[in-house]
Order: sequence, then structure tokens, then C-alpha cells
Amino acid sequence: MISFVGAGPGNVDLITIKGRRLLEEADVVIYAGSLVSKEHLEFCKEETEFHNSASMTLEEVVEVIERSVKDNLKVVRLHTGDPTIYGAIREQMDLLDAKGISYEVVPGVSSFTAACASIKKEFTLPDVSQTIILTRIEGRTPVPEEEDLESLAKHKASMAIFLSVQEIDRVVEKLVKGYGNDNVPVAIVYKATWEDEKIIFGTLKDIEEKVKKENINKMAQILVGNFIEGEYERSKLYDPSFTHKFRSASK
Repeated sequence: MISFVGAGPGNVDLITIKGRRLLEEADVVIYAGSLVSKEHLEFCKEETEFHNSASMTLEEVVEVIERSVKDNLKVVRLHTGDPTIYGAIREQMDLLDAKGISYEVVPGVSSFTAACASIKKEFTLPDVSQTIILTRIEGRTPVPEEEDLESLAKHKASMAIFLSVQEIDRVVEKLVKGYGNDNVPVAIVYKATWEDEKIIFGTLKDIEEKVKKENINKMAQILVGNFIEGEYERSKLYDPSFTHKFRSASK
């Protein structure tokens, strides 16, 4: 069995129990370079074979997996965060399918939830936002026209923007157009849960200047929306009358 494992956002303890067990048992580990904490590899066996995928092509990754399968070895493909979000695992899985090689996907803590936890906020607040948009700005990888950042911002939902801090000027420009104003709260979380994590708060009006001043140009989540600050209604979860009605209806 080949296991695609989410390593979590940075802190080595934010991997699942299953993910840690698979690492401990692995004969071969293909890890996502500096995006994954090297501490994860310390839980592997002494004889484990390691491959840094940062310097490998897709075909080379699959070649290592195929060779390992023929030798009856356990393989972990270790991705950052959760492998199903910007993990580029589909293209790996399609090639494995074509070769008749079975695999599993083990989820992990995504950087967008880790970033929200780091700033001690909640994406979903009553009367503020009940929707989270996960997206990125177009770059080397294009995005569908209908998913342009300006269009998505018009929904006024909570947003987590991946892989875009290096284009913070374009991000701000599109968000201001979408929201219709520049007073929207923003939080930049650099390397969420890592030891050198850094958090910057601001609004669309001043966040570009703050980000450039701190020289942050990679490995950062851009969180946007009124969930970051402002008033909200209390949840019905703590309303005794609502809870009683819900329990009665479910019997």
C-alpha cells in the first residue's frame, strides 16, 4: 500500500495518529522538501530511504513508488498540510491507477485552519459568514475565469487565500474591487504553527505595506473577512430553549 499522508501545517505534533504510525512503519518516504518539517523524519526507522520531491519530477516520484512496490516496501508520500488541498496528488494517483498500483490518502490539518487557529478566530460566525472560500490568485497555475478573486470577494464570505502572498498587491487590488471598499479586515499568517510563525493584522487599505515591510513573500495564508473582527450574534448552540427543541425533535 502506498500512503499519501498529510503532515499538517508545520508543528510536528499536528499530524494524525495514523499518519505518524505510517511514518514509523515506512520503508520509503518521499517528502515535500522544506514545506514539511524535517522533525517528521526522525520518527522513521534508521534504515528508511528518503527522497526529497522538491528536486524530483512527477515521473521520478512515480518511478520510486513503482520500484518500491516491486520490492514489497511500504511507501509514504508525505505532503504538507492536507494533501487534498493544492497537493497536486491527482496527477500522481492517475499515473498509479494506470500502473495498477493501489494507494490510500490520509488527511491532515490544513494551513488554512491552522492559520485561523493561530489568530484565535472562527471562520463561521452567525450573521457574519457561514461560508469559507479557499482559493488562490492566478499565477503560473491559472484559475477558471468565474473563480477570479474579484468575483469571489463579492460573496463577502470568509476567505483563505493560498499561495498568493508574493502577489499581495494584485490580491489587494482584486479584493478591494470585489468588496467595494478597503476597510475589510485581513490577517497574514506566515508559517502557521512553525517556531518562526509571524502574524500581521490589518485591512485591505494597509496590509500590502505591512507585508512588504516584513518581507513576507512565501509560505503565508491570507485570511480575509469580517470574521476577523467586529460584532456577531451568539450561536444557538448555547441557547437552552433551542437545544431543548432540537433534542426533542430528534427523538
